[in-house]
Amino acid sequence: MDKNEIEVDIKVPNQTRYLSLIGRIGEDIAKELDRYDGDRETLAYHINLVLTEAMVNAIKHANAGDPDKMVHIYINISDQDLMIRVYDSGQGFDINTIPAPDFDTLEDRGRGIFIIKSLMDTVRYTKIADGNVLEMTKCLRTSFPPLPK
Repeated sequence: MDKNEIEVDIKVPNQTRYLSLIGRIGEDIAKELDRYDGDRETLAYHINLVLTEAMVNAIKHANAGDPDKMVHIYINISDQDLMIRVYDSGQGFDINTIPAPDFDTLEDRGRGIFIIKSLMDTVRYTKIADGNVLEMTKCLRTSFPPLPK
């Protein structure tokens, strides 16, 4: 692990009462990222939001609200990007077949995935040995140094 790298690995019970805790951890990490040359307050809000939405999906849909299951969250921050993985033990789904939400109705199906895809640079949901992992990445470089001549 690089000395500038940050790693956070958390497992919490499959309960919505841990949503704000996990969201705040992500938010606090983002506020301290001096390597990010964009608006850290906005980044912090976005990370809180995507973590909360990803956890709601894992708790309610993938883990079917089972309080005996766990939600595993892994956050890795390098010089280049911030990567979040949320693991679940559900059946899984094809993330690309989730339609955008209908904002004219009160139904919120697909809202969380829509928000996550809108705020993160890359989003993947893949099957792993004992479940699935939602991997979300945000590039921390909003500008790059000029190329040498």
